[in-house]
Order: sequence, then C-alpha cells, then structure tokens
Amino acid sequence: MKKVVTFGEIMLRLATPDYLRFNQSNHLISTFGGGEANVAVSLANYGISVDFITRLPENDIADWCIAELRKYNVGTRHIIKGGNRVGIYYLETGAVARPSKVVYDRAHSSIAEIQSGMINWQEIFKDAQWFHWTGITPAISQGAADVCLEAVKAANEMGITVSCDLNYRKNLWKYGKKASEIMPALVDCCDIILGNEEDAEKVFGIKPEGFDVLQTNGDVDVQEFESVCRQLMNKFSRTKKVIITLRGSINANHNTWGGCLYDGNKFYQSKRYDITHIVDRVGGGDSFMGGLIYGLLTYTDNNQSALDFAVASSALKHTIYGDFNLVTTAEVEQLMKGDGSGRVVR
Repeated sequence: MKKVVTFGEIMLRLATPDYLRFNQSNHLISTFGGGEANVAVSLANYGISVDFITRLPENDIADWCIAELRKYNVGTRHIIKGGNRVGIYYLETGAVARPSKVVYDRAHSSIAEIQSGMINWQEIFKDAQWFHWTGITPAISQGAADVCLEAVKAANEMGITVSCDLNYRKNLWKYGKKASEIMPALVDCCDIILGNEEDAEKVFGIKPEGFDVLQTNGDVDVQEFESVCRQLMNKFSRTKKVIITLRGSINANHNTWGGCLYDGNKFYQSKRYDITHIVDRVGGGDSFMGGLIYGLLTYTDNNQSALDFAVASSALKHTIYGDFNLVTTAEVEQLMKGDGSGRVVR
C-alpha cells in the first residue's frame, strides 16, 4: 500500500492539569498537536505508511517535536526547516457547563511564514496515494494558503486522492482574507470532504433548515444533514463523498457522537455513541478523519464499515489525553462489534 501525506502546522500544546483554570494552575502539561499531525499519528497507529509535511525552525523545540512524531512512526523526512518559532496553543479543559478554552500563540510561526515554491510536492507525492489537509492550514497565512493550493493541484495532476476537513476556526482568519474567499478553490480540488454541523454554514453558507448547534441538548437528527451533503456535492463537482460528524453536546463532559456519509447515491448513518466521561475531546475530529481514511483504504467499496470505523475510533479518542489518538485497529474493531464494556483485558 502506498503512503498517505498530510500537511499543516504542529504546535506545542500547553494545558492546565485536571480541570484547573489558567489563573489557578502553577504548571502546564506539554505535548504536541495539530490537525493534520493528529491524523498522521492515527494512520501510523493503524499501520498505514504516512508522511507529515510542515515547516519548523532549527531549534531544540522543533527537534523535540520531530522526535515525538517519529516515536509514533510518522514519516518526517520531508519536513522543511526555516523560520524562528514553533506555534503554541494553550488549553484550559472545561467541565460540565463551563466550556474548554483555547488560546493561540502561533503568529509568525515557521509555517505561517512559508512561501510558494518551498516544498517539492512532485517529489513528496511520487509514492503517495492520498493527500489530506484541513481548513486550519489556509487560515494561518496567505503563504500557507498558497502552498496548500500548490499541494492540492499537484495531487490532482498526479491522480492522488485528496481529502479535506473543513475545520473552520474563526479565531485564525486574521490576515485579511475570509474563509469564503480562500476555501472554494481548495475544496474544488477535493475528492473527500469532511465537516461538522457548523463548518459548511460558516464557510459556504450551507446549512440544514431549522437547526441550531447550540440547542441540540445532545440530540442531533442525522436526517437533517443529508441536504448538507447533497449541497456540498453539488457545489464541488470533483467530490465523491461528503461526511458529516454529528456531536450532540449535553455538557463539556458528556457528548453524543456519530456521523453520516453520502456518496452521491446512498446516505449512510453510523450508530450513536453516548460518551459520558470525556477525558479529552481535542483532536476528536482529527481522530475521525484518521479512522475514515483508514476505513476507506481498507474496507474497499464498503462505505458503511469505513464510517463505522471512523466513528468508533473517534469515540475511543475521547478517552485519551492529548491530541493524538493512540488506539489500535483491534481496539476500534472490538468497539465496532459492540463491546464497549471497558472490562479489563487480561
């Protein structure tokens, strides 16, 4: 099997322990994370050959970051060096009615200052079959958006499957362009589109009628999203599959979780998981995407199994601290079969 390539920013994550607020904590727990890197780690855990592409500075923090990726068998040989800093994000984990809070410190990071022509995509893609990016990357800077466009166009020319997670982040689009100005040209090059109940509306103005994400009370009607899938597929003629993640937020510790997939002919639905004691939901969508790519590559022509694998793998991610989903295919398949008892494995 040929490799998967992902491209984006990886950041140093500094999080308060337990459920402490920023002004309560006297130390922060350091890990690394970022949308496309999280997907890469998931795929590597499932035995898929994967390369993560980014730009990092020449310093000890970047070396530490690369070592972490290599620990999880993610390919790093095409990471380019330059710039002055690794981006940082701070996380305060919410509880019950208090939501989690993220503070970004990623301005002028190495990848934010990337420019067209710095990455040889033809070389990177010569043994690849899949390329994945998220809407976070073009939100970072004009340079990052330009390089992302270079990548998807090169992938199209080389016959490589392209997937994107729309991943709208309003706090990132700060360089003078709106998502609606940049994203259409990028998404137009995609074969697989993933989004949630907000992304399609915030980026393209596409939404299900009568739906309010803040009023779900954990109950999300999957049928409401078939029209979203159809609208996205009609807008982007290259697209072969549209997938929507369905999160019902009862409170910060208790969510329902599922998904749906539309392939232009049939609308597929997953089972709904009731996640009652969330350990860490950051990276939940990325774990879904990692599971989906694995599922589509592994369960050939079986969209239902691919969707079920994605949802189960992401449900398990909510039990794991950090951005990365450190689960095995056997654990995901066990949950897919209905074994969610959590009994000790001896």
